[in-house]
Amino acid sequence: MSATDSRKRLWIAFGITFVVLIAQAVGAFLTGSLALLTDTAHMLTDVSGLAMALVAATLIPRPTSSKRTWGFRRAEVIAAFAQAALLLVVGIYSAIEGVRRLFDPPDVPGTELLVFGVIGLAANVVAISVLASGRGSSLNMRAAFLEVINDALGSVGVIVAGIVIATTGFVRADPIAGLVIAALILPRAVTLIRESVGVLMEFTPAGLDLDDVRRHVLELEHVIDVHDLHASTVGT
Repeated sequence: MSATDSRKRLWIAFGITFVVLIAQAVGAFLTGSLALLTDTAHMLTDVSGLAMALVAATLIPRPTSSKRTWGFRRAEVIAAFAQAALLLVVGIYSAIEGVRRLFDPPDVPGTELLVFGVIGLAANVVAISVLASGRGSSLNMRAAFLEVINDALGSVGVIVAGIVIATTGFVRADPIAGLVIAALILPRAVTLIRESVGVLMEFTPAGLDLDDVRRHVLELEHVIDVHDLHASTVGT
């Protein structure tokens, strides 16, 4: 996928997500729902993450120079790391607040919660369809796609909580949904952080055995020894 096409897709996803962020923030204020508040905070990280992804996608195509021999190719990895860090913070907060509200659940209007959850899910489905085909082109696009996927799952949690509260009056469905959203966020955030840190720390790329490379080089004629053998990934 070309850089121009990636930026176009990111702009569309950013616009959709930003509009829904405003709607969900209003909904969280009106209903007092933890699940919706968590999903709104998650949506905020989506908007921030997509903005960073846009900046990275704009910087990556810039030409190299004598001062920047790799150009800005690592901008995508830095953006992915920042997005994952934001997701991690939201996930931890959701888990802590969810446990607290299990013991002291507030009253939450189920019908309003359901309406805002449906709005969020519909927007996420559109954003997912926009980003899906480009998710394998870079770590940056993958991070953006994962954020939107996670938020869609969060919206499903909000919808389920809204239905349960509206039909049964079981208000603890709201913090339970918040905990489920946190459980979906945290593993993906940790995985993305690990992968981006591996690139930034210049760890040996997955699937490459440096010891095997060293043995191969030493088998070549006239090679006496191999010193300071390194292999790293600049970008994706």
